[in-house]
Amino acid sequence: MRQLIYIYLISGLFLICTSCSNKQYQVLFQQKNSIPDSAYQNADNLNEYRIKSQDILQVRNLQDSKYLVNDPTTTHINTNVLGGNTVENPNTFQVDDDGTVILPVIGHIKVAGYTRVEAQKVVEDTYRQKLLVNPIIELKIVNLKVTMLGEIKSQGNYPLVKSHTTLVEMIGEAGGITDKANESNVQIIRGTQKDPKVILVDLGNIQSVNDPRTILQNGDIVYISQNKRAARSENLQNFSTVFQPGLLLVNTALIILTLIRR
Repeated sequence: MRQLIYIYLISGLFLICTSCSNKQYQVLFQQKNSIPDSAYQNADNLNEYRIKSQDILQVRNLQDSKYLVNDPTTTHINTNVLGGNTVENPNTFQVDDDGTVILPVIGHIKVAGYTRVEAQKVVEDTYRQKLLVNPIIELKIVNLKVTMLGEIKSQGNYPLVKSHTTLVEMIGEAGGITDKANESNVQIIRGTQKDPKVILVDLGNIQSVNDPRTILQNGDIVYISQNKRAARSENLQNFSTVFQPGLLLVNTALIILTLIRR
């Protein structure tokens, strides 16, 4: 009987101890083997993003903005929609289905199929020819975003506010990875719904900083998986949560029974 009591007591202490999670530490950016050349050759994100219909452009004349402000009485969409929020901005213009954008005074300009830099030059040249003297045009695509999921401090959608935003920069923007993250198994899901591609990134390898595949594209989904130790700890916690109350009751009953017999 005493041996049975000891077994139950030891089991109870084991479950109590395993219910306490230990903090995990990642090892990032270590000197490891170089990334294969094929990773660079097959990187399809070296091409600049090309403007599509429904994109939202922010266009400003850095010398004089009065010719690039929408008339609030017009029906042309003049909002910046990102992350579920609608922000009024007089310098934003939506690309129509025909691939053109309507800009003040000069009207329709075709921008679909152009990169940001190419579209900026087209707009600048058009204003120079028709209206302004030596305009300095700034054009941004403000609806581009990346989705961060998994073991990241702050999950959600994040805007691509500049060209060539890297995975490391975006992880920093989201607060960094959690203690449960598997730094060697970061997935970038890229492509269309019919043809998605998964790019595996090992943040434990310093060479990942130079990997061109980690330059993020519009619509990318970044998923950071849980490490094995955290998964085991979580399974033990779930087990102890289910069985710990019953085991404690059994231990208490055995102790009371032993005292009565004495």
